[in-house]
Amino acid sequence: MNTIQSYTQSIIDNIETVIIGKRTVIEHLLVAMLCEGHVLLEDVPGVGKTMLARALARSQDGSFKRLQCTPDLLPNDISGVSIYNQHSGTFEFHQGPIFVNVLLVDEINRATPRTQSALLEAMQERQISVDGVTYALPRPFMVIATQNPIEYEGTFPLPEAQLDRFLMRISVGYPDREAETALLTHLQYTHPIETLQPVAEGALLETFRAEIDQVHVDDTLRAYLVALSRATRQHHELALGASPRATVALFKASQALAAMHGRSYVLPDDIQRLAPLVLTHRLLPSPDAVLRGRSTAAILEETVRSVPLEFDLDLAQG
Repeated sequence: MNTIQSYTQSIIDNIETVIIGKRTVIEHLLVAMLCEGHVLLEDVPGVGKTMLARALARSQDGSFKRLQCTPDLLPNDISGVSIYNQHSGTFEFHQGPIFVNVLLVDEINRATPRTQSALLEAMQERQISVDGVTYALPRPFMVIATQNPIEYEGTFPLPEAQLDRFLMRISVGYPDREAETALLTHLQYTHPIETLQPVAEGALLETFRAEIDQVHVDDTLRAYLVALSRATRQHHELALGASPRATVALFKASQALAAMHGRSYVLPDDIQRLAPLVLTHRLLPSPDAVLRGRSTAAILEETVRSVPLEFDLDLAQG
């Protein structure tokens, strides 16, 4: 078992002591973490989104903060503010909650567009500027934002340009019958998040970057990635297709998933498994498709099936 595989396996096993029956969701979250990407968790309340983010941070012995978005939240409430010190006669910068390893931004669509833009700029640049001074954010740094797909009253939906900043959109979903039954026993006394211990060092993520970059992606798969993105741009039921940033995101995520499974090469299954998570939120259905009740997920699924692929496993392994 290679280093990345053992590292992520230990974190997955640790988080599963808190989040039961959601191993695939946890694995996808770790793919984003390895890519140093950000995740949009879109799901109904009460399915464990906050616990998932807390467990991820604690498993890596990283810092964690939760930011509740409201319409009166200002950009400085996220980044921090300079306060005048009367004793020294100078301004002192007081860091905001964004100076953290894992930041949970709860109900991001309840923040105003101005605040959303400030947050997403920090996510992209991994630094903030306050009063003309630039401050680097901690590494690793990951934003896990949530939004409720049911209740939209009083919200400011993220525009497509800002959704494109998230590497993945993940849905936790309801647990199955067995997992929900086990949950009652699991939470009968003390919540397991209170006793969860670190099992890995977040600082090691920086050392994994070069190793993930070396994961081989066959030329046929590179051509397949490009063809897939171009197919979404030319689809008659999509008003907006995948951007070049989306193509790169799917490329990097596939490399990370392969490394997590102990492989030095990417398989077509890696790309096809991650495509819905990486691409769906970046696509915009046409008005006609919306009127006919066609979902973006269904359109993408059909597109993935329709794009031809010629792949030789022996050549990829070689």
